[in-house]
Amino acid sequence: MSVRKRIWKSPSGEMKEAWVVDYVDQHGDRHLKTFAKKRDADAHHAIVGAAVHAGTHTAESKSVTVAKAAELWLESCDAAGLERTTVTAYRQHADLHIVPVLGALKLSQLTVPLVRGFEDRLRRDGRSPVMVRKARRSLGALLADAQERGLVAQNVVYSMRKHRRSSRVDGNGKLGIGIDIPTPDEMRAIVAKLPHIPDTARWRPLLLTAIFAGLRASELRGLRWSDVDLRGGELHVRQRADRYGTIGRPKSAAGKRTVPLPPMLVSALREHYLASPKNELDIVFANSRGHIEHRNSIVERGFHPAQVAAGVVNGDGQAKYSGLHSLRHFYASWCINRRVDGGLELPLKLVQARLGHASIQMTADTYGHLFPRSDDGAELAAAERAFLAG
Repeated sequence: MSVRKRIWKSPSGEMKEAWVVDYVDQHGDRHLKTFAKKRDADAHHAIVGAAVHAGTHTAESKSVTVAKAAELWLESCDAAGLERTTVTAYRQHADLHIVPVLGALKLSQLTVPLVRGFEDRLRRDGRSPVMVRKARRSLGALLADAQERGLVAQNVVYSMRKHRRSSRVDGNGKLGIGIDIPTPDEMRAIVAKLPHIPDTARWRPLLLTAIFAGLRASELRGLRWSDVDLRGGELHVRQRADRYGTIGRPKSAAGKRTVPLPPMLVSALREHYLASPKNELDIVFANSRGHIEHRNSIVERGFHPAQVAAGVVNGDGQAKYSGLHSLRHFYASWCINRRVDGGLELPLKLVQARLGHASIQMTADTYGHLFPRSDDGAELAAAERAFLAG
C-alpha cells in the first residue's frame, strides 16, 4: 500500500499533478484512487489501511448505493415469503426514511458517525423515537443483506453500541407501570366498566381475552372457536390474522401454545359463544359480517371507550394507552406477580411459554425487571437469623 505522486502533461501542454493511493484489499484485488491533494490521499491511505487490516474494506467500485441495496433487500424479503404486513412496513421504512436521506450514498461510504447523523436528521424532521429505532433496525437489516451479497464488508449499524438508552419515559429503557403497562387499579376500573361501553356484547369478551390470556392483536383476531376449550378452561393459539385479514401461522414456533383461562373469562366466552352468530371462518371475534375484525375498530370502538369510561385518561381526557399491546404487557406483569404453589411466583420459563416468546431472553429483557427482587432486605435478615441459629 502506497501513496505516490503522479505528474503528466495535458493535451494543451499544461503540467498536471495528483496523488494516487495504490493498495491491495483483503481479497487480493488491487485498487487505485486519485486525489488532488496529498493530505486527502494520506487520510484515505490511513483509513483504507485500517479497514483492510480489519477485513472490513469495500472498494467503491464494488459497492452500490443505499437505494440499490434497499431494492435488493426488499426483493429478498419477498422471495423469503415474509408476511405482507412485514414487507409493507420494511418498504415504508426504506421509501420514506432511509432512501430520502442516504439513498445516493454508496454502502462503502457509510460510517457509524454517519448513521448517528441519519438518526439525528430523522428526529429533526419530526419522526417519533419509535420510528427512528425502526428505521435504524431496517437499515441494519438492509446492510446485513448487502453483506451476504458481497456488496459491503461491514455492517456499521451493528457496530454501534449495544443496548442504547431508550426514549421511554422512565428513562432506563424498561417498560414502566402506569406508563406502558396499566396498573392493577387501572385495569380493575377498565374491567368494571366493560359492561357499560357501547356494543359491550361485542367488545367485553374480546378485551377480557386480551387482558387475561395475553394474546397478540393478530392472535385475538384469528382465534377460532375450535381452538377454545371452555370445558377444559384453556385456549390454543394455532393461527393469527394479519393487518389485511389474511390467516397464517403464529408469529414464531413458540407462538403456537396453550393458554389457561381464569373462570371469569371462561364465563364471558361461554356467553359470547351462545349469543354470537356462527360464521364460515369459525372466528371467535368476527365483525358483524362474519369477517376478521379490523384492529383499529377494536382499539377505537372498544379499548379506548373502555378507558375513558373508567377514567384511565391522559391530561387531554383521551385514552391513556394507545394500543392493545399494553394489555399484553399487563398480562405478563399479572403472570409474574401471581403467587402459586405456596407463595412462589411463576417461573420465567412458564411466563415465556404463556406469552409465546421465541426465547427466554426476550422475556427476560422485556419483563425481567418486573419480577420480585430476590435480595429483599427482609428475606436477607430472615436468612441471616436462620444461619446464625445453626
